[in-house]
Amino acid sequence: MPESRALFVPGRIELFGKHVDYGGGPSLTCAVDLGIHAEITPIDRPFLEIEDDSTGRRARVPLRRDARTGSAHGGAYIAVVVRRMSRDFAPLKVGVRIRSTSDLPRSSGLSSSSAFITLLVIALAEVNGLRSRRVWRDHLRTPLQLAEYCGAVEMGGPYGPFPGEHGVGTRGGAQDHVAICCNQADRVSAFRYLPAEPIGSAAFPESWTLLVGVSGVRATKTAGARDDYNRAADQLRGIVAAWNHLTGRADPSLRSVLRSSPDAPERLAQLARGLDDPDGAIARIAQFRAETERFVPDALTAFAAADASALGALAVASQQGAEVVLRNQIPETMFLARAAMAAGAHAASAFGAGFGGAVWAVADRAEADTVIARWQASYAAAFPAQAPRGQFLAVRPVAGVRWP
Repeated sequence: MPESRALFVPGRIELFGKHVDYGGGPSLTCAVDLGIHAEITPIDRPFLEIEDDSTGRRARVPLRRDARTGSAHGGAYIAVVVRRMSRDFAPLKVGVRIRSTSDLPRSSGLSSSSAFITLLVIALAEVNGLRSRRVWRDHLRTPLQLAEYCGAVEMGGPYGPFPGEHGVGTRGGAQDHVAICCNQADRVSAFRYLPAEPIGSAAFPESWTLLVGVSGVRATKTAGARDDYNRAADQLRGIVAAWNHLTGRADPSLRSVLRSSPDAPERLAQLARGLDDPDGAIARIAQFRAETERFVPDALTAFAAADASALGALAVASQQGAEVVLRNQIPETMFLARAAMAAGAHAASAFGAGFGGAVWAVADRAEADTVIARWQASYAAAFPAQAPRGQFLAVRPVAGVRWP
């Protein structure tokens, strides 16, 4: 058997494009230098064995179509990956041992769960030589295709010739997995979704530093938080379904609806008045259009030009949409977004699924330590109960998944 290999799976930050990937819209993301460091070793037993070196937690799951596991060490995620890949690539004859350590703050919005899913998929593929199989070469050959497959595994959706089944997590558009697999070092990148494709990138200015303020309030993708997220996604999908019923079309996403005719926005506004929550639907359409038609492309331009003023204005507007329309923010993340700019950051906004999590900020590199200190102190004063669980970090954009 081949020797062990090291693998790094980064976390990611969604800079602009809040809750638009499942509507086919574009988002602006970067991978970061926080992530999962893993050592992957093939074993002659048909099991996935994983141990977290930082916590000592372990799991061992048979490579079977009916695999089950407990909740320890991401057990639900492990079982979903093993069941799906045991079906899609049967038989999986080679087991794998994974020793990992992560410096990603968990349930913070940095996509620790999607990074974990991606790690498991890549590890099983590597030891079983799946890249040499015809079905893999035909459908999963590129990083973008692999990312979409990982997203389908997590949410339980179909991909290519592989039908969907029960997943775990939220019904997104694979934004997290695309960012994790496909981003470039020292750059921010825009992708659109359903299907995923790159649409542009810009260098992250050398004079800036990317900061993260973790609220200490967990932003999980399970149970009630997942349901809250999926309600936002289902509202958008409901608008598309109503449009297709009215027009007899089969548009797969809100982006395709908006592109279908010049008067689509006006017709959608009229359609929304007949829905259960007309005001919410109209606001949701406007929020989607603002993120996809203005914030993402204009932010890409602002990063390319190192235009701090423009980036700050866009971040404030995006944050307002999250608070007023998506209503997925909590007092801690709303405070953190404002406090970062009061501390000297050029721009700041919450990111991820919401209902907890973290805020990104951009500051001058020379002032980063000062901004972090002020930011952290103001949060500790405003939220003394949550502050001990919070973290304030300087990160940098890095390349996606890689074998060091």
